[in-house]
Parts: sequence; structure tokens; C-alpha cells
Amino acid sequence: MRKISGQAVYVAVVLLVSVAVLSYAIWPEAHAGPRRLTLRDIPFNGTRAYSYLRQACGFGPRPSGSKAMSLQRQWLAEHFKSLGAEVSLQSFTVRHPLDGSAVPMANVVARWHPDRPRRVFFCAHYDTRPFPDRDPHNRRGKFVGANDGASGVAVLMELAKRFSALKGEMGVDVVLFDGEEFMFEERGEYFLGSTHFAREYVAEPPAVPYEWGVLLDMVGDSNLRLYQEENSVTWTDTRPLVQEIWGLARRLGVHDFIDRTGPNVRDDHLPLHEIAKLSVCDIIDFDYPFWHTQQDSPEHCSALSLAKVGWVLQEWLERTAVPQAPADTGGGGR
Repeated sequence: MRKISGQAVYVAVVLLVSVAVLSYAIWPEAHAGPRRLTLRDIPFNGTRAYSYLRQACGFGPRPSGSKAMSLQRQWLAEHFKSLGAEVSLQSFTVRHPLDGSAVPMANVVARWHPDRPRRVFFCAHYDTRPFPDRDPHNRRGKFVGANDGASGVAVLMELAKRFSALKGEMGVDVVLFDGEEFMFEERGEYFLGSTHFAREYVAEPPAVPYEWGVLLDMVGDSNLRLYQEENSVTWTDTRPLVQEIWGLARRLGVHDFIDRTGPNVRDDHLPLHEIAKLSVCDIIDFDYPFWHTQQDSPEHCSALSLAKVGWVLQEWLERTAVPQAPADTGGGGR
């Protein structure tokens, strides 16, 4: 083995450092982490989606059966009708867990291109929990559900602006569930609207069944981290959908969609999958410090987070509606 002089080592180190500095000066992006997207980078209007979130919260608390919930329902129905949808209400009644009184509820169903031979649907719950029962200061305080309730609705209100012009053979529905968490501390029931929808789907199967469904819940967190919900990954019928959406997010540079399995979340996708056998994945950021507290307010949500989720779903829908042509593998030619 030949011994290398100290001077030679010094020269080599200087050269390496010089090359590294020059490389960083010429190609700084090669040394940076993942590019941080801004609202200007994203062809989805997150600012307008955020305004919808604020408007929803402006109705105040929106528990099932309340006047605010009724006003919000009318607002949503008019919004989707203005975008060319056929809108219907799927009404049902439940018993109040505390006093046994009848509580009217209704899912909002908006449909575009009902005559097409393929269908997908997006869904979210639009009720709020009656009280912020995890709040450290006032468990009977005011709960407006900015993230847990309004965020998924806001994304779908903005996403729906693309549906009338959707090309291909795909029709699309938006379903907003009532009664997702009609809970008074430990008394009440979850998933009332989605359970009713699933049972109606089984009782009266549609002429064109859904190929896929996507559930949005708590997607507005300013510190967005969307892991792959465990049930959605475990179910063999929904795993390809998860892989497709998260893979597309990666290609778009939306790194908030994280390719790792996250928590097992009990959510509206459970009755949809278990009762109606629908292939529905849940997109949810369950790591939200203001969950079920009075602090779940618009200030803790982000237009950029809404834009990222909306953009990924917009791209997914348009690619699903009009499948991409296979890549040219070369060879041949005239």
C-alpha cells in the first residue's frame, strides 16, 4: 500500500469542497429538501375552499337536528345545484339519546352525469359534534368543527366546480352525511348518515354501482400529515385505491400524503364497506391537537392544506375518468 502525503490529502480535500460549493451555487435545488408548494403552484383554488370553510363555521355549531344544520343544508344544496348537479335529500329520523325525542336528519346527495356508465363518489360528514367534549376548559362550550366537519365539505364544494365539464364515461356523486357523531359524551351513536346511506344502497341498488369512493375527514389542519388509514390499506379491495392516490400525490410533489400506514380510524367508511360492500378509502389527518375542542376553528386550518388535498383528488378523478394512454415503449415507427 502506497503512503499518501499530507500535502496530497490537503489538496484533495480542498478540491472536493470547492466542487461541492460550486455544485450548490449552480444547482441549489439538487441540495434542497422536497420543494415546498405554495398556493400559486397548485391549480386548485384553496383560498376559495377556505372561504367555504369559514362560511360553514359562520352558521355556528351544526349538530344534527339544529336550525344551523338546516340552514347549512339549504346552502349546500343550492351550491351544488348552481354547479349543475341533481340534488336530493335522503331523509331519516333517529331518537335523541338523552330524551328520546325524534331528531330529523338528512344526507345531501348531489349527482353529475347520471346517465354515464361508470361512477365514483366523494363523501364527507357535514354535522358537528354537539359539544367539544375533549376541551380542557369547557366540555359544554361552543364547537364549530372547522377541521372536523367543515374541511372535507369545503374541499368538495370547490372540487365540484370541475364536475360538469368532466370528460370521459365517468359520472360523479358527492354525498354529505348527517349524524356522523351524534354523541353526548358516552351516549349516542356514530355514523348514522353513512349507515342509512349504505342500507339504502343495498335495498335499492343503483343501475350503475360505484367503482370507488373517497371519504374526506379532517383534511384542513395547518400542519397536514396524511398517513394511509389502516383499514383502507388492510382491505384488499381498497388498497389499490390508496396506492393510486398516494402515488399520484408523490408524483405531484404533495409530500403531505405520507406512504406509511397510519392509525386505525373508525369513520364513515366502515358502514359503507361493511354494509354496502363499497370500496371506500378514508383520507384523514387524525393527529390534530384541537380535535373535539373549542379550538377547532378556522384559524387552525389552512387554505394550502385544502388546496393540496383538492388538487390530488382533482387529478385522480380526471385521470380515472379518462384513463391515460400507455407509454410509448419505442421501436416501430414508419
